[in-house]
Amino acid sequence: MTTTYRKLIAARHSKNFRDAIEIVESPLRDPAPRELLLRTRCTGVNAADRIMAAGAYIAATPVPFDLGGEAVGEVVAVGAQVQHYRPGDAVLTLGGGYSEYSYHPETRVFPIPRATPEIVSLGVGGLTASIALEVVGEMKSGETVLVTAAAGGTGHFAVQLAKLAGNHVIGTCSSDDKAGLLRTLGCDRPVNYRRENLHDVLKSEYPKGVHIVFESVGGDLFDTGLRHLAVRGRLITIGYIAEYDTGAQKVEQARVYSYLLPKSASVRGFWLNHFLRDHAPAHLLKLVGLLDSGKLTAEVDSRVFRGLEAVADAVEYLYSGQNHGKVVVSY
Repeated sequence: MTTTYRKLIAARHSKNFRDAIEIVESPLRDPAPRELLLRTRCTGVNAADRIMAAGAYIAATPVPFDLGGEAVGEVVAVGAQVQHYRPGDAVLTLGGGYSEYSYHPETRVFPIPRATPEIVSLGVGGLTASIALEVVGEMKSGETVLVTAAAGGTGHFAVQLAKLAGNHVIGTCSSDDKAGLLRTLGCDRPVNYRRENLHDVLKSEYPKGVHIVFESVGGDLFDTGLRHLAVRGRLITIGYIAEYDTGAQKVEQARVYSYLLPKSASVRGFWLNHFLRDHAPAHLLKLVGLLDSGKLTAEVDSRVFRGLEAVADAVEYLYSGQNHGKVVVSY
């Protein structure tokens, strides 16, 4: 076994992801008593990667720090007090994924049946969609659900989970190809925003509004979703990629409560880290079960990215908007 491993870190804060990152070599050590040593097989790429490297995410981290969201791999070694894992077990972990090996407390990993790109896509994307819709959004059956960036790594799970719950689903996307993908996933009304105006579609086809808006883009799409909430509607904001490069935009219009109060509606924020301990194990188990039974499709983008040297390319590809489903880096 090798005595060192490589990982990708944010060496400095920069809005240019390539300028922020470095690949460094670290010594392999034995895991601490309650730690696991994980050999990474693949890592999910997330929009937050770039904003974290810029030092402008929800919780800014002093440099240098490890980068990468969810990862899957096999346990290589366990600490003396680890009780539930053995070498060879497949696990999913959240954080520090851009690394050939990584160390994690036993309580911060999740057992999985296999370490594949499809399973890794269930990490940030699948868990966010499932927990945000069910726990924060209080999703019921017979509702109308609007999903923005619906063909992306998180949105395509939100579309399917909303449909599985017995709801009518609207999904926004940026191309006819993505609209076709959404139809195959069960989306009732794909909206290619390059061809159609979402406000006009909602006004003419959904005059009573939508019950849940699952929103990850921000900007105009957030505003449109807010205006078209139904009575007691819920807008769940999970991100705002439209402002990740520019910073928070100043808005000069009616305050948000003027849209909420007349409908008893609400805006609810969701950050996965706040829900991991209480909800992630049960929701991951459910997602894996749905995947293995064929009721859920994990759409992994066909573009191949391999090794730490390909991470910057993968992040830029994600931000280009070309991806269909989850972008993954394999090792």
